[in-house]
Amino acid sequence: MSKRAVAFTGPSNSGKTTTIIKVAKELNSSLRLAIIKHDPSDKAIFDKEGKDSWKFSQVGAEVVVTSPTRTTFFSKKHREVDEIISLVGEVDLVIVEGLKTIPLPRIAIFRNEIDPSYFEYSNALAVDDSVDLSKYEIPKELDILDLNDTKALTNWIIANAKSIKE
Repeated sequence: MSKRAVAFTGPSNSGKTTTIIKVAKELNSSLRLAIIKHDPSDKAIFDKEGKDSWKFSQVGAEVVVTSPTRTTFFSKKHREVDEIISLVGEVDLVIVEGLKTIPLPRIAIFRNEIDPSYFEYSNALAVDDSVDLSKYEIPKELDILDLNDTKALTNWIIANAKSIKE
């Protein structure tokens, strides 16, 4: 399999992270995965003030912290998704959470109600029983998936993930 990518989107607290974790657990046995999470409000805390990595990043340097169990990349500048994908190295599938306007096949996650403004950025909707689909005019080109059917979600991903440049 060449390097491929797919994205998840949806409103806050819709279950994006939980769904990605379920899908990643299912796919991880057969594929090498990378997950890129968009943090639009810069709420993520990458390191503690006073530690060496924090000090290095405060001077504007690109910082890589490596240990026996992980490597973390800190950057003080915006990077386009293609550049970030190239940083993840040898993987089969990149899963992106957020960044709803980048051109990747996308599953929009909804619970309780659907926000139709996501339709133009999505290829599939994943909903649970709390959503009454009859209340919405869903475009025919959007696939409807059961949010709780991990196998259906992974099958959709395998069938629709976009090949990306190495």
